[in-house]
Amino acid sequence: MFEWFYPAVALLFGLIIGSFLNVVIYRFHTNRSLNDRSHCLSCGRTLAWYELFPVFSYLTLRGRCRSCSSFIPYRYALVESLTAGLFLLAYLNTPNLLLLALLFSFIAVLVVVLVYDFYHMIIPDELSAILVVLAVASVGYQSWLWGDWSHFAYSLLSGLAAFTFFASLWWFSGGRWLGFGDAKLAVGLGIMVGVLNVFSLVIWSFWIGAGLSILLLLAQKVMPNIVRRRLFGHVNMKSEIPFAPFLIFAFVLVYFFDANVFSIIENLYETLY
Repeated sequence: MFEWFYPAVALLFGLIIGSFLNVVIYRFHTNRSLNDRSHCLSCGRTLAWYELFPVFSYLTLRGRCRSCSSFIPYRYALVESLTAGLFLLAYLNTPNLLLLALLFSFIAVLVVVLVYDFYHMIIPDELSAILVVLAVASVGYQSWLWGDWSHFAYSLLSGLAAFTFFASLWWFSGGRWLGFGDAKLAVGLGIMVGVLNVFSLVIWSFWIGAGLSILLLLAQKVMPNIVRRRLFGHVNMKSEIPFAPFLIFAFVLVYFFDANVFSIIENLYETLY
C-alpha cells in the first residue's frame, strides 16, 4: 500500500541535498562559509525561508528574484532535480543501507564535479580523492559482505585501468584532448563499475561526448541568438568542452542501467543478421 513512500523519501532527500550542493558549488574555493545565508546574486537580498524550497520555489517565482526580478540561474533547479533523480536510482538499485549511504555520498560529489567542471573547466583534486575513498569503501564493504575479496582486487585494477587509459590520452595529446583531472576522476568511476564494465564506461563516455557535441552544434544553428547565448555562449568546433560530464553520464548508464557495450553490440548484430 505504501510502496511509494520510500522512493518518495529518496526523491525528497535528493532535492534537499541538491539544494545544499548548489551552495557548495557556488562557494567552493571562494573562502566563503557554507553557513552564510543564501541571497540574491544580483541585489544581495537575503532569501526568506519560503524561497528556499528546492525546485518548488524556483517554479513559483518563475525563475526570477522576488525583489529585483533578476533571472535566477536555471542551474539551481537542474542540480536539485538531477540529484533527486540520481538518489532515486540509487535507492532502487541498492538494498543495503550502508551501501546506499556511500552511494548517496558518491553521487553528491559527482554532481559537484559535473557542474564545477562545466563552469570552470577543472576538476579539483580533493573531489577526485573523495570519490576514490568512497569507491574503495563501497567495493570493500561489498567484498566483505560477499566474502569475495577478488572482487575488491579486480575493482582496484579497473580503476587503475581507467586512469591509465585517460592519462595516456592526456600525455599523448599534450592535454589537448582532455585534462589530467579527467584521468583522476576516472579512478573512482572505474572502481565503482568494476572490471567487467570499465571498457563500457570508456566507450560510453566518448559516444556521449560525440553525440552531445554534435547536438550542441546543431542546436546553435536553429536556436535564436539570445537563447543560444544564454544557454551555451559561443561554442564551435574549436571550443573546449569539459569531458567530466560525459564520464559521469557514462557512469550512470553503466552502473545503474547495466549498459554493457559488448551486450549491446551482440544484440544489434543478432538483430541485423
